[in-house]
Amino acid sequence: MNGYIMSEKQFRKGIFRKGIRRKRLRSSLLLLLPLFLPLFLYCMVTCSHVPDPRQAQHETALSRIKESGVINLITQNNSYCYYEYRGKPRGFEYELAKAFAQFLGVRLKVQVVRNWDEMVRNMGQTHFLAGRLTPSSSCEGVVDFSNGYLTIQRHIIFHKDNLNIQTINDLEGKTIYIKKGSPYEESLCRLQQAGIRFKIEASKDATIEEIIRDVAQKKIAITVADSTIAFLCRRYYPDIQIGFPIEDAQSLVWAVPKGEKDLLEEINRFFETIREDGTFYKIYTQYYSDIEVFDYLDIKAYHQRLETRLPRYEDIIKKTALKFRFDWRLIAAVMYQESHFNPETLDPSDMRGLMQLTSATAKEMGIGNRLDPKQNIMGGVKYLRSLYDSYRNIPDQDRLLISLAAYNVGPRHIIDAQDLARRMNLNPYQWSSLKKTLPLLEKPEYYRQSKYWYCCGNRPVRYVQQVMIYYDILRRKAIDMAMQIRYDETGQG
Repeated sequence: MNGYIMSEKQFRKGIFRKGIRRKRLRSSLLLLLPLFLPLFLYCMVTCSHVPDPRQAQHETALSRIKESGVINLITQNNSYCYYEYRGKPRGFEYELAKAFAQFLGVRLKVQVVRNWDEMVRNMGQTHFLAGRLTPSSSCEGVVDFSNGYLTIQRHIIFHKDNLNIQTINDLEGKTIYIKKGSPYEESLCRLQQAGIRFKIEASKDATIEEIIRDVAQKKIAITVADSTIAFLCRRYYPDIQIGFPIEDAQSLVWAVPKGEKDLLEEINRFFETIREDGTFYKIYTQYYSDIEVFDYLDIKAYHQRLETRLPRYEDIIKKTALKFRFDWRLIAAVMYQESHFNPETLDPSDMRGLMQLTSATAKEMGIGNRLDPKQNIMGGVKYLRSLYDSYRNIPDQDRLLISLAAYNVGPRHIIDAQDLARRMNLNPYQWSSLKKTLPLLEKPEYYRQSKYWYCCGNRPVRYVQQVMIYYDILRRKAIDMAMQIRYDETGQG
């Protein structure tokens, strides 16, 4: 045989020897396995925790928010964005941001800054900005803007006695006062570029509220404000005049760091959701309810009577409100709507005194003399409390508004309005529903189907509206007083 072919005996002998070698190798490996197994497992675990640079590169703000359970907001400290009232955080932007945090299932953390420039500078340390912002071309390289959630327009604000400002050309040669770093600065600069020559005086410390107050007090002549702020401030400072707009209407937006597409999409989805489920309307009406309603003579008289008439009853109101766990400013607002702080007010329908008690209500509340201011206030507040307690199944804000309506028109008509709301597939526990159904009870086709018959349903709607306007003015006066103290102590606005 040649060398390329093995005999059968040689072949079998070779296979036998290889089998022995394999068995010896397996035995050796089995002996070594206990030594190498821990090292192998350690390497597997260690390597699995080595960060992948590509994965880190794709980590988003939204993923970090969900991982940490916290979302960081940057906003401004004023009555339109974020402030504290009676020890609790409040503000339109804050309430929206809190609802967004709940939408994501995380906790909200708030950082307050002084102006828009500071907000942008701190963008890298936060997740989103919310502070009455409008899209700005100067910041497009740093942030991305959400879809709009509220339409506003910027107006010139001046004192009503200033008859020299009728058109935009009347700004020639004038000085317009604003807060430094505010979005108004950019708007006014565009106006200057269009050829209108005026001076911009920007204050680092003054808030927009303080600047509007100075216009009302004739300390300065002109400023600029958003329509919502202007309408609201007109309640507090009725002598201001809301003039012509300086640019087209715009939408308020939120901002996120540039490129955070996932977070931006969640914000836009959030705004769509709260518009559909009514949350946006509820927050909006809490801060800007009926801001277009303005009766100069009525509001001017109210401000005057807060100075001349309210002080006589303020101590009684505060003590009684405290006893029945109400904000005393709310009780004062109800009292003004009822009697204009006049204890001798009489009504043909048997209502008497500061809180306009009927004889039946006075008897039910244990009041002997309705014309005695102290007794009358006690009876009225006690009755309001009993109504409020009867609506325990209604959320707080709606509960208060429905209680006020019941104080005005009686709880029986509220029952009819709620029944009608159910028939119309409206929520009977929301004031927004009863605002629609109460006026319908003036119409025969509706009140004939009701248990308690005809109701002058527009009256309680206007009543609640006016009480909440008066209440808002009183709350604002407390804030304004604190501002004035700070102004006097520091010499700055």
